[in-house]
Parts: sequence; structure tokens; C-alpha cells
Amino acid sequence: MSAFMSVFASLVGSLADLLQPFFQTASTAAAIVLFTALVRLAVHPLSRAAARGQKARTKLQPQIAALREKHARNPERMQKALMELHAAEKVSPFSGCLPSLLQMPAFFLLYRLFSSGSIGGEPNALLSHALLGAPLGERWHTALADGGLFGQAGLVYLGLFAVVTAVATFNYGRTKQQMAANPMTPAAGPDGQPVPGMGAMTKLMPLMSFLTLISVAVVPLAAALYLVTSTTWTAIERAYLYRVTPEAETAPAPAL
Repeated sequence: MSAFMSVFASLVGSLADLLQPFFQTASTAAAIVLFTALVRLAVHPLSRAAARGQKARTKLQPQIAALREKHARNPERMQKALMELHAAEKVSPFSGCLPSLLQMPAFFLLYRLFSSGSIGGEPNALLSHALLGAPLGERWHTALADGGLFGQAGLVYLGLFAVVTAVATFNYGRTKQQMAANPMTPAAGPDGQPVPGMGAMTKLMPLMSFLTLISVAVVPLAAALYLVTSTTWTAIERAYLYRVTPEAETAPAPAL
């Protein structure tokens, strides 16, 4: 793992060197944003597939509701019928999870890199890099302790919080509209009964984007930049992929 982290640190350092003429002392922060964009670009085909799958599942809702009503007293037959329906339509109920799952390793790599004092037995030089005076390896509570809420580092975090809040508000409005326009049949377990807690989860789903504010506050600034960049990318990507078209209406997007 140490050797792998050394390679990853070299990659981030090389990207920073490449961007240094354009971003000067903020080149490492810019490298993290670029790295995030490259990761999101790599998983974009999966995001497109997830969007197609979500729209297909939305079209199946009337058939799913009919099958559940028809086999309400026979849960095993209901589950078999639902699986046959998804197979016949070539729709996977779990396709929307893949883009988020594949991004997790990249996030944890950045988190580990900027949380480690040494890499490969050598001091981690990346920890000395900063964004507008805010060290990339430090967290919000350190910024508050050093200069307060409106100190140099504190203002960087306020900027990140503002971006996350704006994106979360945008996502909240879109998700509420989509859920109202395309109500989904509640998920059921093997016995055909609604999965416990799914009703509450559905109600909370529009608010999930606001949880990113907590994550940004507790992770190193470098990892926070990844989260903010990825969250913004997701909002733009979903606004495009789940847009209303003449052929089909949009459906609720799965949460990051």
C-alpha cells in the first residue's frame, strides 16, 4: 500500500507541476480538481447507462404496480414476476449505484494521501501545499482555530460551503419536482411487503445533498475539494442526463 500511495503522490505532484504556470501556489489544489474531473469523466459512460436504466425503470412502474397487486398474496411469485420483468426489459435495479461505488476508491486515496504525515518513509511534501493560504492537509476546525471564521483559511471553507449549499439547493428542487412528476412504486422485500424504512428514506432523499456540508467540514481540504468538484459535476451531469425530452420524462436521480 505504501508503494501505491507513493505512486499516487507522484501523480498528484506531476499534475501540480503541469498546472503550476497557470495556478502558481494553487497548482496542487487545481491538480485535485483536474484529477476529480478525470475520474468523473471515466465513469461518465456508467452514469449515462444509469440514467437510461432509471428512465426505463420509471416506464415499468405501472407494470410493477400491476404485478404487485396481482400477486399480493403470493410474495414468491411476485418476486419471480418482477425479476422476469426486469430481465425481459434488460433493466437492472442496481445500475444507478455503480458510478458512486467506483468513485469511492479515488476519494479515499485522496483522503489517505492528505491525512498521512509520511509517504514511503519520506515526509509528505504535499501537506505543505495550500489553497489561498488554507493548507490542503488541514480541516475546518484547524482553520477556525488559526484565524477564525473569517480568517484566510476560514474564508476558503466558507466559499466551499457556499458552493455546496447552492448545488444542494438546486438538487433539492429538481429531486422534489421529479419525485412529484414520477412517483415510484415503493420497494418491497422477498415477502412482498414494503422494505422497512424505505418510506422515510424516500422523504429524506431530496435532503441528501446537504450532507456533503458535513463531509466538507470534517475531511482534509484536499478531500473536500474532491467532494465539492464531484458534487457540482453530478448536479450538472444529472441536469443533462435526466432532462425532460419529447420521448420520455425524467426520473429521480440516485443520490452521491
